[in-house]
Amino acid sequence: MKRFLAAAAVMLTSVIGLAAEPDKDGFVQLFDGKTMTGWKINERPESWKLKDGAIVANGPRSHLFYVGDDKPFVNFELRVDVKTEPNSNGGIYFHTKFQEEGWPKYGFEAQVNNSQGDPKRTGSLYAVVDVLEKHVPDNEWYTETVIVKGKRIITKINDKVVVDYTEPADKKAGEDFTRKLDKGTFALQAHDPGSTVHFKNIRVKRLD
Repeated sequence: MKRFLAAAAVMLTSVIGLAAEPDKDGFVQLFDGKTMTGWKINERPESWKLKDGAIVANGPRSHLFYVGDDKPFVNFELRVDVKTEPNSNGGIYFHTKFQEEGWPKYGFEAQVNNSQGDPKRTGSLYAVVDVLEKHVPDNEWYTETVIVKGKRIITKINDKVVVDYTEPADKKAGEDFTRKLDKGTFALQAHDPGSTVHFKNIRVKRLD
């Protein structure tokens, strides 16, 4: 019985993300490179697959939410290695929460888009601070970083700051989409069948 309980505890720990130990810089891996343990797809699971140690988004609209930690993320530094194929759109959400379908209503989106028709390019704080300049090419891995501390959001592309935004003190949430700093989890976006985006080495450091 004790052996069974111990095994069950190990399995539970790995599912909720508590087994990962911080690296020397304090970052914890949210993706093991082999499975989607700790992540939950909200709709159209066919839009997601694992390939060469990465999560690959390709297909109709779908979002993959991180559900591996019960404690919401408030202040943090998130780093994700990303590769876009030509004409691809995607995104990295934060301060969001799981919803069964649709575009996430809560939190912010760090844009992933180097050549698709939407002029908002990689690193944009989507529809809040839009970046029109292209910083990285398609078919090449880069690191996208999101830092949230207090009312400040910074996005970086390969350590270059592209957005430095401070939320106004009188900022109010919109009626349809809440774009106001609060707390929550992360989500990856599969935007459309013509877009293919690869995500790997997803790691976070809490700054609480």
